[in-house]
Amino acid sequence: MIITPLAWSALAGPLALLAVALLPAAKPKTLAARARTAALLALFTAMIAAVGVGLAGPLATPALPGVSILFDGLTAVMFLLVSFVGSIVVHFSRNYLAGDRGHARFTRLLSATLASVLLLILSGNMAMFLAAWVATSLALHQLLLFYGDRPAAILAARKKFIASRIGDLALALAIGILWEASGTLEFAGVFAALKAQGSTSPALVLAGVLIAVAALLKSAQFPLHGWITEVMETPTPVSALLHAGIINAGGFLALRFSPLLELSVPAMDLLLVVGGFTALFASVVMLTQNAIKVSLAWSTIAQMGFMLLQCGLGAWAPALLHIVAHSLYKAHAFLSSGSVVDIARASWSPSPGGAPHPARLAMAVALVLAAVGITGTLSGFAITAQPGVFALGAILLMGLTHLIAQSIDQRPTGFVIARTVVAAGAVAAGWFALQAGMAALMAGTLPAEAARTDLVALIAVAAIVASFAALTISQASFITAKGAETPAWARAAYVHIHNGLYVNSIANRLVLALWPTRR
Repeated sequence: MIITPLAWSALAGPLALLAVALLPAAKPKTLAARARTAALLALFTAMIAAVGVGLAGPLATPALPGVSILFDGLTAVMFLLVSFVGSIVVHFSRNYLAGDRGHARFTRLLSATLASVLLLILSGNMAMFLAAWVATSLALHQLLLFYGDRPAAILAARKKFIASRIGDLALALAIGILWEASGTLEFAGVFAALKAQGSTSPALVLAGVLIAVAALLKSAQFPLHGWITEVMETPTPVSALLHAGIINAGGFLALRFSPLLELSVPAMDLLLVVGGFTALFASVVMLTQNAIKVSLAWSTIAQMGFMLLQCGLGAWAPALLHIVAHSLYKAHAFLSSGSVVDIARASWSPSPGGAPHPARLAMAVALVLAAVGITGTLSGFAITAQPGVFALGAILLMGLTHLIAQSIDQRPTGFVIARTVVAAGAVAAGWFALQAGMAALMAGTLPAEAARTDLVALIAVAAIVASFAALTISQASFITAKGAETPAWARAAYVHIHNGLYVNSIANRLVLALWPTRR
């Protein structure tokens, strides 16, 4: 690790954003222009520092009281990602909020939130990390209350506030345990001490569990997930930054503390089970939503569940790739949500009679799973070697099944089946190639993927893949069925699933009982 002034230069962007948040401006447009300049400065320094990491390896600064910078491969990827998305959101907000009487206040809050996230990523010691973690949550809380007279916004912000404070407490306790065990707050020193110990004490196991709890709460996982589906009262740029940047803080926490989590089996199992269940639960609920932004919110919950599932399986580099892909997609999805109706009208969609038959869809699922299994094994990502990569690859490639099933008519020919297998295999090969590329990029920064072949991991992988296969097939049954043909139990289940099995309603009642809204 090289001590270099280049690491300090990465602070230029966050400090400029903090200056925008604190310094007054005569006109909202002037303030917005300054925020855009600061965001672009953060992006520029991120690119320069990333090149430095690629050429010289991890960069660091001397440890000062409470302040130090660690710029390794993980920092480079996340800092580039957040600064890129942040610069787009800031630019978008300049015109989106033009004319709003709260434009200047919004710009300051957005700048403060983005600066806090960037400082969190740059943190080289746990004290700075915790301070930036709490600052990010508090700044976001103010953004969620931008229209503070709306009851729905108040309730969602309060639920988020309570969940965040529990996560803050868990993270603070974990940092205290690590400080006691290693005698330092620097990440490099803590991880070196963990490696030197060679065995895991009960205190470190507990610290790992607390880190996992904080990551789950930050990522809006079941059962404290409901707040993220109800923050649509905020301006669209807030939703884009939240879903494409801030929500990833939970995943970044797990990745930054991955050397500790690997030593805590209960923490890994907690991420695996809760993340896997949340991914399945949110995916099912998402299919029943008819509001664009709410559907995207449920998608975020599911994707964060997938990402934490990968962390629980020890697939650290694939989890980072998932964060990058999800962030770029979700930022675009929210910023373009106002045009989605026009896009849908301009796009081709099959008629109801053209929906794939469940039997053909089942054949497509089998072909996709076979393609994933063959290409994964040939690539060295077999389920017994790297279940995290294999599981998510199988699930994601099920998105091909509807297209493949429609290409298989009632009398499939050898050419059609061969084309189907080749298409699925090509996409699977591309998927595994991306995983290998990210693993090579993160070599020496993140731990090598753990080959979790224990009973818990294998059962969880098999269960979630089988559940998504069943969901894919059953979804076609509802599409092809006419209204009168749909069983009564299915119609009732649709209503309950649409409401998220009322888990969020229970949370609303508890929050209102603890923190009543003034009338």
